Amino acid sequence: MKRERLFTPNFTLLILGQVSSLFGNCALRFAAGMYILEFTGSAGTYSLITALSMLPTIVLSPIGGVLADRADRRAVMVALDSLSALTALLGAVWLSNGGGLAAVGTLLVLLSALSAFESPTVQACVPQMLDGDNIMRGNAVVSGVNSISSLIAPFLGAAAYSALGLRSVTAAAAGCFALTAAIECFIRLGAAPPPEKRRIAGVVRGDLAESWRFLRREQAPVLKLLLIAAGVSMILTGVMVVGYPYLVRTVLALTPGHYSVAESAAGAAAILGGLLVGVLAGRLKPSRMHRLITAAGTALLPAGLMFALPAPARAVFAVTVASFSLAQLVCSMFSICAMTEIQSRTPERLTGKVMAFVYTLSLCAQPLGQVVYGALFDAVPAAAVLTASALAVAAAGAACGGFFRSLGRLGTDGTES
Repeated sequence: MKRERLFTPNFTLLILGQVSSLFGNCALRFAAGMYILEFTGSAGTYSLITALSMLPTIVLSPIGGVLADRADRRAVMVALDSLSALTALLGAVWLSNGGGLAAVGTLLVLLSALSAFESPTVQACVPQMLDGDNIMRGNAVVSGVNSISSLIAPFLGAAAYSALGLRSVTAAAAGCFALTAAIECFIRLGAAPPPEKRRIAGVVRGDLAESWRFLRREQAPVLKLLLIAAGVSMILTGVMVVGYPYLVRTVLALTPGHYSVAESAAGAAAILGGLLVGVLAGRLKPSRMHRLITAAGTALLPAGLMFALPAPARAVFAVTVASFSLAQLVCSMFSICAMTEIQSRTPERLTGKVMAFVYTLSLCAQPLGQVVYGALFDAVPAAAVLTASALAVAAAGAACGGFFRSLGRLGTDGTES
Protein backbone atom coordinates (compact mmCIF):
# COMPACT_ATOMS: atom_id res chain seq x y z
CA MET A 1 0.00 0.00 0.00
CA LYS A 2 1.34 3.42 -0.95
CA ARG A 3 2.01 5.65 2.04
CA GLU A 4 0.12 8.95 1.97
CA ARG A 5 2.25 12.05 1.77
CA LEU A 6 3.10 13.63 5.14
CA PHE A 7 4.02 17.11 3.96
CA THR A 8 0.73 18.07 2.35
CA PRO A 9 0.35 21.77 1.46
CA ASN A 10 -1.68 22.40 4.64
CA PHE A 11 0.75 20.62 6.97
CA THR A 12 3.78 22.25 5.32
CA LEU A 13 2.26 25.69 5.86
CA LEU A 14 1.46 24.81 9.48
CA ILE A 15 5.07 23.74 10.12
CA LEU A 16 6.54 26.81 8.39
CA GLY A 17 4.32 29.00 10.55
CA GLN A 18 5.39 27.15 13.68
CA VAL A 19 9.08 27.56 12.80
CA SER A 20 8.69 31.33 12.49
CA SER A 21 6.47 31.68 15.58
CA LEU A 22 8.50 29.42 17.88
CA PHE A 23 11.84 30.99 16.92
CA GLY A 24 10.45 34.45 17.64
CA ASN A 25 8.85 33.34 20.90
CA CYS A 26 11.87 31.42 22.23
CA ALA A 27 14.36 34.16 21.35
CA LEU A 28 12.16 36.83 22.93
CA ARG A 29 11.57 34.88 26.14
CA PHE A 30 15.27 34.12 26.53
CA ALA A 31 16.25 37.75 25.96
CA ALA A 32 13.51 38.91 28.34
CA GLY A 33 14.84 36.54 31.01
CA MET A 34 18.34 37.95 30.60
CA TYR A 35 16.95 41.49 30.88
CA ILE A 36 15.05 40.65 34.09
CA LEU A 37 18.15 39.14 35.69
CA GLU A 38 20.28 42.15 34.72
CA PHE A 39 17.64 44.67 35.77
CA THR A 40 16.86 43.13 39.18
CA GLY A 41 19.99 41.12 39.99
CA SER A 42 17.66 38.72 41.82
CA ALA A 43 17.06 35.06 40.96
CA GLY A 44 13.97 35.17 43.21
CA THR A 45 12.42 38.05 41.26
CA TYR A 46 13.29 36.34 37.99
CA SER A 47 11.64 33.07 39.03
CA LEU A 48 8.58 34.93 40.38
CA ILE A 49 8.02 36.90 37.16
CA THR A 50 8.51 33.86 34.92
CA ALA A 51 6.19 31.76 37.13
CA LEU A 52 3.50 34.45 37.10
CA SER A 53 3.78 34.70 33.31
CA MET A 54 2.76 31.03 33.08
CA LEU A 55 -0.48 31.50 35.01
CA PRO A 56 -2.55 32.84 32.07
CA THR A 57 -1.59 29.79 30.01
CA ILE A 58 -2.64 27.39 32.78
CA VAL A 59 -5.92 29.19 33.52
CA LEU A 60 -6.98 29.98 29.94
CA SER A 61 -5.94 26.79 28.10
CA PRO A 62 -9.29 25.00 28.67
CA ILE A 63 -11.11 28.02 27.19
CA GLY A 64 -8.61 27.95 24.32
CA GLY A 65 -9.64 24.37 23.69
CA VAL A 66 -13.29 25.39 23.45
CA LEU A 67 -12.36 28.10 20.95
CA ALA A 68 -10.34 25.61 18.89
CA ASP A 69 -13.41 23.36 18.52
CA ARG A 70 -16.00 26.11 18.06
CA ALA A 71 -14.31 28.48 15.62
CA ASP A 72 -12.48 28.34 12.30
CA ARG A 73 -9.05 27.07 13.37
CA ARG A 74 -7.24 28.87 10.60
CA ALA A 75 -8.92 32.16 11.51
CA VAL A 76 -8.05 31.58 15.18
CA MET A 77 -4.36 31.00 14.40
CA VAL A 78 -4.15 34.01 12.07
CA ALA A 79 -5.87 36.27 14.62
CA LEU A 80 -3.71 35.07 17.53
CA ASP A 81 -0.42 35.46 15.67
CA SER A 82 -1.50 38.89 14.44
CA LEU A 83 -2.29 39.87 18.03
CA SER A 84 1.09 38.47 19.14
CA ALA A 85 2.81 40.60 16.48
CA LEU A 86 0.91 43.71 17.62
CA THR A 87 1.66 42.96 21.29
CA ALA A 88 5.38 42.54 20.62
CA LEU A 89 5.47 45.69 18.48
CA LEU A 90 3.76 47.74 21.21
CA GLY A 91 6.15 46.18 23.72
CA ALA A 92 9.12 47.38 21.65
CA VAL A 93 7.65 50.89 21.54
CA TRP A 94 7.06 50.83 25.31
CA LEU A 95 10.63 49.68 25.92
CA SER A 96 11.97 52.48 23.74
CA ASN A 97 10.09 54.93 25.97
CA GLY A 98 11.56 53.59 29.21
CA GLY A 99 8.98 50.91 30.02
CA GLY A 100 11.61 48.78 31.77
CA LEU A 101 10.53 45.86 33.93
CA ALA A 102 6.81 46.74 33.71
CA ALA A 103 6.92 46.50 29.92
CA VAL A 104 8.75 43.15 30.00
CA GLY A 105 6.42 41.64 32.62
CA THR A 106 3.30 42.80 30.77
CA LEU A 107 4.65 41.50 27.46
CA LEU A 108 5.36 38.04 28.90
CA VAL A 109 1.92 37.81 30.51
CA LEU A 110 0.08 38.86 27.33
CA LEU A 111 2.04 36.44 25.14
CA SER A 112 1.37 33.68 27.66
CA ALA A 113 -2.37 34.41 27.46
CA LEU A 114 -2.30 34.27 23.65
CA SER A 115 -0.32 31.01 23.77
CA ALA A 116 -3.08 29.46 25.88
CA PHE A 117 -5.44 29.84 22.92
CA GLU A 118 -3.01 28.98 20.14
CA SER A 119 -1.37 25.78 21.43
CA PRO A 120 -4.61 23.70 21.61
CA THR A 121 -5.59 24.98 18.16
CA VAL A 122 -2.30 23.93 16.56
CA GLN A 123 -2.44 20.52 18.27
CA ALA A 124 -6.03 20.03 17.09
CA CYS A 125 -5.04 20.81 13.48
CA VAL A 126 -2.62 17.87 13.19
CA PRO A 127 -5.23 15.05 13.25
CA GLN A 128 -7.51 17.20 11.08
CA MET A 129 -4.82 17.51 8.40
CA LEU A 130 -3.33 13.99 8.55
CA ASP A 131 -4.48 10.35 8.72
CA GLY A 132 -3.20 7.02 10.07
CA ASP A 133 0.48 6.74 10.96
CA ASN A 134 1.04 10.21 9.53
CA ILE A 135 -0.59 11.66 12.66
CA MET A 136 2.28 10.26 14.73
CA ARG A 137 4.83 11.43 12.16
CA GLY A 138 3.19 14.86 12.13
CA ASN A 139 3.35 15.10 15.91
CA ALA A 140 7.01 14.07 15.70
CA VAL A 141 7.69 16.91 13.24
CA VAL A 142 5.89 19.44 15.47
CA SER A 143 7.86 18.18 18.48
CA GLY A 144 11.11 18.36 16.50
CA VAL A 145 10.44 21.95 15.45
CA ASN A 146 9.76 22.81 19.09
CA SER A 147 12.99 21.13 20.22
CA ILE A 148 15.10 22.76 17.51
CA SER A 149 13.61 26.16 18.35
CA SER A 150 14.33 25.66 22.05
CA LEU A 151 17.90 24.64 21.17
CA ILE A 152 18.85 27.32 18.62
CA ALA A 153 16.62 30.34 19.31
CA PRO A 154 18.12 31.12 22.76
CA PHE A 155 21.59 31.42 21.17
CA LEU A 156 20.21 33.79 18.54
CA GLY A 157 18.28 35.71 21.20
CA ALA A 158 21.38 36.00 23.39
CA ALA A 159 23.52 37.24 20.49
CA ALA A 160 20.90 39.74 19.35
CA TYR A 161 20.26 40.92 22.92
CA SER A 162 23.97 41.46 23.57
CA ALA A 163 24.49 43.33 20.29
CA LEU A 164 21.22 45.22 19.85
CA GLY A 165 19.25 45.14 23.12
CA LEU A 166 15.86 43.83 24.13
CA ARG A 167 13.88 46.36 22.09
CA SER A 168 15.38 45.08 18.83
CA VAL A 169 14.78 41.43 19.80
CA THR A 170 11.16 42.29 20.61
CA ALA A 171 10.70 44.04 17.26
CA ALA A 172 12.22 41.05 15.44
CA ALA A 173 9.84 38.71 17.31
CA ALA A 174 6.94 40.89 16.15
CA GLY A 175 8.14 40.31 12.59
CA CYS A 176 8.25 36.54 13.17
CA PHE A 177 4.66 36.53 14.49
CA ALA A 178 3.48 38.65 11.55
CA LEU A 179 5.17 36.27 9.08
CA THR A 180 3.45 33.31 10.79
CA ALA A 181 0.04 35.01 10.46
CA ALA A 182 0.71 35.64 6.75
CA ILE A 183 1.68 31.99 6.16
CA GLU A 184 -1.38 30.70 8.02
CA CYS A 185 -3.69 32.69 5.74
CA PHE A 186 -3.00 30.12 3.02
CA ILE A 187 -4.00 27.08 5.12
CA ARG A 188 -7.25 25.46 4.00
CA LEU A 189 -9.33 23.56 6.56
CA GLY A 190 -12.91 22.33 6.70
CA ALA A 191 -15.81 24.60 7.50
CA ALA A 192 -16.13 25.78 11.09
CA PRO A 193 -19.06 24.53 13.23
CA PRO A 194 -22.14 26.80 13.14
CA PRO A 195 -22.14 29.49 15.87
CA GLU A 196 -23.99 28.76 19.10
CA LYS A 197 -26.95 30.87 20.16
CA ARG A 198 -26.20 30.40 23.86
CA ARG A 199 -24.22 32.85 25.92
CA ILE A 200 -20.45 32.41 25.83
CA ALA A 201 -20.25 31.38 29.50
CA GLY A 202 -22.86 28.69 28.92
CA VAL A 203 -21.03 27.39 25.83
CA VAL A 204 -17.74 27.18 27.75
CA ARG A 205 -19.33 25.38 30.72
CA GLY A 206 -21.20 22.98 28.46
CA ASP A 207 -18.19 22.16 26.29
CA LEU A 208 -15.85 21.61 29.23
CA ALA A 209 -18.46 19.39 30.92
CA GLU A 210 -18.87 17.39 27.70
CA SER A 211 -15.12 16.85 27.32
CA TRP A 212 -14.82 15.84 30.99
CA ARG A 213 -17.68 13.31 30.56
CA PHE A 214 -15.89 11.98 27.48
CA LEU A 215 -12.67 11.48 29.43
CA ARG A 216 -14.35 9.90 32.45
CA ARG A 217 -16.96 7.68 30.78
CA GLU A 218 -16.50 7.18 27.04
CA GLN A 219 -12.69 7.08 26.95
CA ALA A 220 -11.51 6.49 30.51
CA PRO A 221 -8.24 5.01 29.15
CA VAL A 222 -7.41 8.44 27.67
CA LEU A 223 -7.77 10.05 31.10
CA LYS A 224 -5.59 7.35 32.65
CA LEU A 225 -2.98 7.84 29.92
CA LEU A 226 -3.06 11.59 30.64
CA LEU A 227 -2.42 11.00 34.35
CA ILE A 228 0.41 8.52 33.64
CA ALA A 229 2.07 10.98 31.25
CA ALA A 230 1.71 13.80 33.79
CA GLY A 231 3.24 11.69 36.57
CA VAL A 232 6.22 10.68 34.42
CA SER A 233 6.61 14.28 33.27
CA MET A 234 6.60 15.55 36.86
CA ILE A 235 9.49 13.27 37.85
CA LEU A 236 11.60 13.56 34.70
CA THR A 237 11.07 17.33 34.36
CA GLY A 238 12.09 17.82 37.98
CA VAL A 239 15.24 15.76 37.45
CA MET A 240 16.12 17.40 34.12
CA VAL A 241 15.21 21.05 34.74
CA VAL A 242 16.33 21.34 38.37
CA GLY A 243 18.81 18.48 38.66
CA TYR A 244 20.82 19.06 35.48
CA PRO A 245 22.13 22.58 36.25
CA TYR A 246 22.47 21.79 39.97
CA LEU A 247 24.50 18.63 39.35
CA VAL A 248 26.79 20.17 36.74
CA ARG A 249 27.38 23.61 38.27
CA THR A 250 27.05 22.97 42.02
CA VAL A 251 27.77 19.32 42.79
CA LEU A 252 30.48 18.82 40.14
CA ALA A 253 31.57 22.50 40.23
CA LEU A 254 32.11 22.61 36.46
CA THR A 255 32.01 25.65 34.19
CA PRO A 256 29.04 27.24 32.38
CA GLY A 257 30.57 25.83 29.20
CA HIS A 258 30.11 22.31 30.52
CA TYR A 259 26.47 23.03 31.29
CA SER A 260 25.99 24.49 27.80
CA VAL A 261 27.31 21.22 26.34
CA ALA A 262 24.98 19.23 28.59
CA GLU A 263 21.93 21.26 27.58
CA SER A 264 22.82 21.03 23.89
CA ALA A 265 23.18 17.25 24.17
CA ALA A 266 19.74 16.99 25.79
CA GLY A 267 18.22 19.18 23.09
CA ALA A 268 19.81 17.11 20.35
CA ALA A 269 18.50 13.94 22.03
CA ALA A 270 14.95 15.34 22.03
CA ILE A 271 15.25 16.09 18.31
CA LEU A 272 16.61 12.59 17.63
CA GLY A 273 13.70 11.10 19.60
CA GLY A 274 11.25 12.89 17.31
CA LEU A 275 13.11 11.65 14.23
CA LEU A 276 13.03 8.07 15.51
CA VAL A 277 9.27 8.27 16.04
CA GLY A 278 8.88 9.47 12.46
CA VAL A 279 10.91 6.50 11.18
CA LEU A 280 9.34 3.89 13.48
CA ALA A 281 5.77 5.21 13.47
CA GLY A 282 4.24 2.01 12.13
CA ARG A 283 5.96 -0.12 14.79
CA LEU A 284 5.38 2.00 17.89
CA LYS A 285 2.22 0.27 19.12
CA PRO A 286 0.24 1.42 22.21
CA SER A 287 0.76 -2.02 23.78
CA ARG A 288 4.52 -1.33 23.97
CA MET A 289 4.51 2.24 25.25
CA HIS A 290 5.23 1.17 28.84
CA ARG A 291 8.64 -0.04 27.64
CA LEU A 292 9.54 3.57 26.82
CA ILE A 293 8.73 4.62 30.40
CA THR A 294 10.84 1.79 31.80
CA ALA A 295 13.67 2.67 29.42
CA ALA A 296 13.60 6.33 30.48
CA GLY A 297 13.95 5.34 34.14
CA THR A 298 16.65 2.76 33.42
CA ALA A 299 18.63 5.36 31.46
CA LEU A 300 19.03 7.49 34.61
CA LEU A 301 20.53 4.68 36.71
CA PRO A 302 24.14 5.07 35.48
CA ALA A 303 24.11 8.74 36.51
CA GLY A 304 22.91 7.83 40.00
CA LEU A 305 25.61 5.18 40.28
CA MET A 306 28.38 7.58 39.18
CA PHE A 307 27.44 10.14 41.83
CA ALA A 308 27.76 7.40 44.45
CA LEU A 309 31.30 6.52 43.36
CA PRO A 310 34.53 8.45 44.11
CA ALA A 311 35.07 9.13 40.39
CA PRO A 312 36.66 12.22 38.77
CA ALA A 313 34.22 15.06 38.08
CA ARG A 314 34.75 14.91 34.32
CA ALA A 315 34.02 11.16 34.23
CA VAL A 316 30.84 11.69 36.25
CA PHE A 317 29.91 14.52 33.89
CA ALA A 318 30.40 12.38 30.78
CA VAL A 319 28.24 9.53 32.11
CA THR A 320 25.59 11.99 33.38
CA VAL A 321 25.31 13.69 29.98
CA ALA A 322 24.98 10.34 28.22
CA SER A 323 22.47 9.10 30.79
CA PHE A 324 20.30 12.24 30.76
CA SER A 325 20.43 12.50 26.97
CA LEU A 326 19.22 8.91 26.55
CA ALA A 327 16.43 9.53 29.05
CA GLN A 328 15.46 12.70 27.14
CA LEU A 329 15.41 10.81 23.84
CA VAL A 330 13.10 8.09 25.18
CA CYS A 331 10.93 10.62 27.02
CA SER A 332 10.47 12.58 23.78
CA MET A 333 9.37 9.39 22.00
CA PHE A 334 6.88 8.53 24.74
CA SER A 335 5.43 12.04 24.75
CA ILE A 336 4.82 11.99 20.98
CA CYS A 337 3.30 8.49 21.10
CA ALA A 338 1.02 9.44 24.00
CA MET A 339 -0.12 12.62 22.22
CA THR A 340 -0.90 10.67 19.05
CA GLU A 341 -2.83 8.00 20.96
CA ILE A 342 -4.93 10.66 22.71
CA GLN A 343 -5.65 12.44 19.41
CA SER A 344 -6.65 9.21 17.64
CA ARG A 345 -9.18 8.37 20.37
CA THR A 346 -10.75 11.83 20.49
CA PRO A 347 -13.53 12.85 18.09
CA GLU A 348 -12.77 15.99 16.07
CA ARG A 349 -15.45 18.05 17.83
CA LEU A 350 -13.57 17.56 21.12
CA THR A 351 -9.95 17.55 19.92
CA GLY A 352 -9.19 21.15 20.89
CA LYS A 353 -10.68 20.82 24.38
CA VAL A 354 -8.97 17.50 25.13
CA MET A 355 -5.63 18.85 23.85
CA ALA A 356 -6.16 21.82 26.17
CA PHE A 357 -6.58 19.39 29.10
CA VAL A 358 -3.32 17.72 28.03
CA TYR A 359 -1.53 21.06 27.84
CA THR A 360 -2.90 22.30 31.17
CA LEU A 361 -2.10 19.08 33.03
CA SER A 362 1.44 19.13 31.64
CA LEU A 363 1.93 22.76 32.66
CA CYS A 364 0.74 22.00 36.19
CA ALA A 365 2.89 18.87 36.55
CA GLN A 366 6.13 20.52 35.46
CA PRO A 367 6.37 23.33 38.05
CA LEU A 368 5.23 20.89 40.75
CA GLY A 369 8.10 18.58 39.81
CA GLN A 370 10.53 21.49 39.87
CA VAL A 371 9.46 22.55 43.36
CA VAL A 372 9.65 18.98 44.71
CA TYR A 373 13.05 18.28 43.20
CA GLY A 374 14.41 21.65 44.25
CA ALA A 375 13.74 20.61 47.85
CA LEU A 376 15.01 17.06 47.32
CA PHE A 377 18.34 18.04 45.81
CA ASP A 378 18.89 20.49 48.69
CA ALA A 379 18.15 17.90 51.37
CA VAL A 380 19.22 14.51 49.95
CA PRO A 381 22.48 13.35 48.29
CA ALA A 382 22.33 13.52 44.49
CA ALA A 383 23.06 9.80 44.08
CA ALA A 384 20.05 8.89 46.22
CA VAL A 385 17.70 11.29 44.40
CA LEU A 386 18.76 10.08 40.95
CA THR A 387 18.68 6.39 41.84
CA ALA A 388 15.29 6.60 43.58
CA SER A 389 13.82 8.60 40.67
CA ALA A 390 15.20 6.15 38.10
CA LEU A 391 13.79 3.15 39.96
CA ALA A 392 10.43 4.89 40.46
CA VAL A 393 10.03 5.66 36.75
CA ALA A 394 11.21 2.19 35.68
CA ALA A 395 8.85 0.55 38.18
CA ALA A 396 5.97 2.74 36.98
CA GLY A 397 6.59 1.57 33.42
CA ALA A 398 6.53 -2.07 34.51
CA ALA A 399 3.38 -1.52 36.60
CA CYS A 400 1.59 0.11 33.65
CA GLY A 401 2.31 -2.81 31.31
CA GLY A 402 -1.15 -4.33 31.75
CA PHE A 403 -2.86 -1.01 31.05
CA PHE A 404 -0.93 -0.39 27.84
CA ARG A 405 -1.50 -3.93 26.61
CA SER A 406 -5.24 -3.50 27.15
CA LEU A 407 -5.04 -0.10 25.46
CA GLY A 408 -3.55 -1.81 22.43
CA ARG A 409 -6.53 -4.17 22.27
CA LEU A 410 -9.06 -1.33 22.40
CA GLY A 411 -10.28 0.31 19.23
CA THR A 412 -10.29 4.08 18.94
CA ASP A 413 -14.00 4.03 19.83
CA GLY A 414 -13.19 2.46 23.23
CA THR A 415 -14.46 -1.03 22.38
CA GLU A 416 -12.20 -4.11 22.43
CA SER A 417 -11.08 -5.24 18.99
